[in-house]
Amino acid sequence: MAINTNDLLQVGVISSMHGVHGEVKVFPTTSDVKRYKKLKEVYLDTKDKMNESDMIKLTLTGVKFFKQFAIVKFEGYDNPNDIEKYKGKPIYVTRENAIKLDKDEYFIADLIGVNVYNESDIEIGTVTDVIETGANDVYVIKCTDGRELLLPAIKQCILNVNIIDKKMKVHVLDGLLD
Repeated sequence: MAINTNDLLQVGVISSMHGVHGEVKVFPTTSDVKRYKKLKEVYLDTKDKMNESDMIKLTLTGVKFFKQFAIVKFEGYDNPNDIEKYKGKPIYVTRENAIKLDKDEYFIADLIGVNVYNESDIEIGTVTDVIETGANDVYVIKCTDGRELLLPAIKQCILNVNIIDKKMKVHVLDGLLD
């Protein structure tokens, strides 16, 4: 059964090998690295420059933590040479295995491509990226006039988000689009 890549969310990237038993260091691209403790399976994107995307399902048999990394052991990979070819490859989970979001929280993948409107329902542009700053996220919006707007993801600016309709209503602070 083929997996629909639209139903996958990236949670990390294999950064290097760890030890002699096939473990890998995973740089997390999720807000909570400890979530790896709850994961049973992930999908690894094994594509290279010559091939289309090729997802393989991997079962986690062990997880520990070192600094900001998750040290992960996959079933069937007991030698560093077996897994080394996947260095730099992204790891995904299905939406069913994704962390549960609180009210007014969104997956970055769902925000990209959302159309942005001001309070008068005039289209401003489209979300093209999200910058994670620590204090609050910043939405990168490609404006309809070609400019780029960096809008803080705070309740004074983000008035409403409808992921299903791909629509966001915002209040642009004075001076941001002058």
